[in-house]
Amino acid sequence: MRVSQPRIGLALGSGSARGWSHIGIIRILEEAGIAPDIVCGTSIGALVGAAYADGQLEKFEAWVRSLTWQGVVGLLDFTVSGGLIPGEKLFSFLRSHLDDKTIDSLPKAYGAVATELATGREVWLREGSVIDAVRASAALPGLFTPVRREERLLVDGALVNPVPVSLCRAMGADIVIAVDLNSDLIGRRLKPDEARPASETTAPGALASVLSRLPLGLGGARGGAPAADMPSIFDVLSLSLNIMQVRITRGRLAGEPADVLIRPRLADFALMDYHRASIAIDEGERAARRALPELRDVIGRTQDG
Repeated sequence: MRVSQPRIGLALGSGSARGWSHIGIIRILEEAGIAPDIVCGTSIGALVGAAYADGQLEKFEAWVRSLTWQGVVGLLDFTVSGGLIPGEKLFSFLRSHLDDKTIDSLPKAYGAVATELATGREVWLREGSVIDAVRASAALPGLFTPVRREERLLVDGALVNPVPVSLCRAMGADIVIAVDLNSDLIGRRLKPDEARPASETTAPGALASVLSRLPLGLGGARGGAPAADMPSIFDVLSLSLNIMQVRITRGRLAGEPADVLIRPRLADFALMDYHRASIAIDEGERAARRALPELRDVIGRTQDG
């Protein structure tokens, strides 16, 4: 008797720059002969997941690895209405470098998670433009402006569902592999730059410098550098988001557990460390290799059952 293959879902979690580790995880899964049928993502997971579902991951990885801090800043367009960054420059760039297909035309089943700003409802994005869905899923409140979609304002899906296991299940996954980027964030140091060589300096200090030149003086206390014993407003925002993400993620995964949970160790990554892609991708590979024995066991048991 022929044994039917279980449908495998991949739930790629939120985590800003830590999300580049998703690329390394996907590579190891593919090398092991494990090709997910369903790809769901929240925030940065929605972006990497879209590139993978469209068969564009190799091209996307080449661009990600080429990012410098100056290049990251160059993709940001600042405003003070609805959020600091409208995202027009960034997503215009993505449209020009990735094929902006409709979700239902992708080779793999794909879904993204966003949050309705007015009601706090979780919104599953399963149709329409892929890039528009990613933009809504990644609209981090206060940083990126909300996205208007069908008369609703949408913001980052991480507010309600940081690791979208439930969406994978709803789309028909028998086995869900989930990636939690937030498991080791609480307790990280306020000033991680001090422990790194200059070549690996994290982005928040540089971004705080950029923000300090805005009219609202967002770079620190009194519009300039923060007091010696006080973190910058960007550090406070970043660390507060970490706490929120960890608590929400733990709650959702407790009620909606994945079959296999992959947890890259990226506590030293700051919110905007998008220029450190190679380090994140390498850690993603290590985390995926650690999970392979458990994953093969789960797949084997599912087939036997």
